[in-house]
Parts: sequence; C-alpha cells; structure tokens
Amino acid sequence: MSQDLPIGASPSLVQLNERSREIFRGIVDSYLATGEPVGSRNLARLIPMTLSPASVRNVMQDLEQAGLIYAPHTSAGRLPTEFGLRFFVDALMQVGDLPEDERRSIEAQVAGAGRSMEGVLTEASTMLSGLTRAAGVVLTTKANARLKHIEFVRLEPTRALVVLVAEDGQVENRILDLPPGLPSSALVEATNFLNRHIRGQTLLDARTALEQALAAGKAELDALTQKIVAAGLASWSGGDGDDRKLIVRGHAHLLEDLHALEDLERVRQLFDELETQRGLVDLLGRAESAEGVRIFIGSENKLFSLSGSSTIIAPYRDSTGRIVGVIGVIGPTRLNYARVVPMVDYTARVIGRMLGG
Repeated sequence: MSQDLPIGASPSLVQLNERSREIFRGIVDSYLATGEPVGSRNLARLIPMTLSPASVRNVMQDLEQAGLIYAPHTSAGRLPTEFGLRFFVDALMQVGDLPEDERRSIEAQVAGAGRSMEGVLTEASTMLSGLTRAAGVVLTTKANARLKHIEFVRLEPTRALVVLVAEDGQVENRILDLPPGLPSSALVEATNFLNRHIRGQTLLDARTALEQALAAGKAELDALTQKIVAAGLASWSGGDGDDRKLIVRGHAHLLEDLHALEDLERVRQLFDELETQRGLVDLLGRAESAEGVRIFIGSENKLFSLSGSSTIIAPYRDSTGRIVGVIGVIGPTRLNYARVVPMVDYTARVIGRMLGG
C-alpha cells in the first residue's frame, strides 16, 4: 500500500505521490466520518505532515483534475467522487482483522438465534444493521432446505393451507384451491403419503421423485388425492417461480444523519429500490459466484445508481462447500468500508460454519 499506485487504467491520470495520497486519504476519511466537504485549512491540520493551506489547495486541484474529488458547492470544501471512493477502497484502504471481542459477539448473537436457519439469518442481518448503522440484507435459497414435514389444513370447503416445514426450522405456507366435495380423508391421505416420501430430501429432489411416482402410477392413491398431491407440488415450487428468499432489516438506520433535503430524497429513492426486490435479488445474486467480499459503490450497480448507495456483501456456503446465499449491508456511500468489510466477511463465515461449511 505504500508505493505509488496508478489511478485507473487511463494514462492521462497521474500517479499519487505521498503528499497527494495523504491529502486524498484525509478528504476520504473526513467524508466517511462526517459526510461534509472538507477545506484546505482543515485538511492542513488533519494530515500527518506539515503543509500550508495553499500547498494543500494546489494538491486538491490536481486530485480534482484526476477525477478523484469534486466541489459540491462553490465553497472551498471537497468530497470524494464515486471513482475516488473506488480508488480508495481498491488501492489505499487497509482492512484489518476483527478484534477478538467483536468476533465473539458476532458468534454469540448469530448462534443465539436458535436452530431455525431463517432465525439465524434474520438475526445476522439485524446484527450487521446495528453494528454498521446501515440496512442488513440476506439472500438465501429456499430450495436447499431439507424437508421435515408437510401438512394440508382445510380452511374452507374449497381452500386449504399447505404447510411445509424444513429441518432447519423454515416454514413455508401456501393457499391451495380444492376440488368441490373433496372429503377430509383425501387431505389426510395426501399428508401421510407425502410425509412418508419427502423427509430428509430437498424440495427439488422430493418434487422430482414424487412426480415420477405419480406419472408411473406407483403411488397408491385415488384420483382426487393424486390431484391434491400434484397441486401441492406445484404450489411448493415457489409460486412465483423464485426459489430465493430476501431478508432486509434496519431500514430506519438509513434515515439517520440526514443533512439536507437531497439526502432525504436519496433515502426515499433507496427505500423504493429496496421495495423492488427483484432488482435487489439480482444484485445480490452477482455475489453468489464470487469469492470473498464484494463492494458496489453508487452507480457501479444499476439498482442504486440514483440513490448513490453502497453495498458490501459476501457469500456463505453449506456443508458441501456450495454457495447458498449472500449477506451484507446497504447504506450511504460514506460507509466505514475498512470496518464493515471484515464484519460482513466474518459473519458470512460464521453462518457457513453453522451450516457445516
């Protein structure tokens, strides 16, 4: 990290010498701490070298020409651009290990959520939200869970609730339309038949095996009961065709420390984007094939290009080593990256250990 590093790939961008690095780092550190522009006079006091405000201003002009900082107003204060933040994260940021007490705290909170995997993931995202003052997010694959129990519960003469319970404690409910005049015995028979065949299997494996058994006529069920089993299988496929579950916790943290109306508008836009879960699922899905922590800053992802938010996410694995989900945080671009990155990384590894990964 101590050597001069090129800014991006363009040969027109200068290399940062030690003086430029310290001043740029000071601007970024001030922005991450306060969200406010910082001027040359304050910078001269902040940086670990003796420079006059005039010398600092000269360097700031060079940094602005290189696209690393900009002036949000006509004042002398400067903020890092998204490009500057990316350069800082990739080239200058020093990420250390989490202190032992923070590791123990994360492990205790995640493990204390109980045996339900959904409870573990919800607690983990809530914990990350609290530690980082951002929104915690988890994307998990529902179809990976091994099944424990299925039951049909009649609600009305022509409607029933299908309850699917996984070994990790996750519960999925679906409403199912019933044929008119269906006897209650058919629901009992369908429940008993399925529970004999699905225990310990994933949803995909169970559905495939049962569809084959029904197609081959090997299932000793009457015609009405077979229809209920087939309808149940169709409803468990995910309903909307999506086998991934999204958990978002800590929206309220995004409302903290707003400085202006444009900040409020940015957060309102972010809330709208978080409600459009398809885009968020697609973004998080980009980390499912990655190793380690991924950082998306502002317009680097289409989803948050308008709200100017950052996302820090890491994948976690199951007992076979397969990536089955991602966890992380979404917040303003002035997230404390050096602190948040190891938190997200360690939390993902704790979850992986709980899954046997």
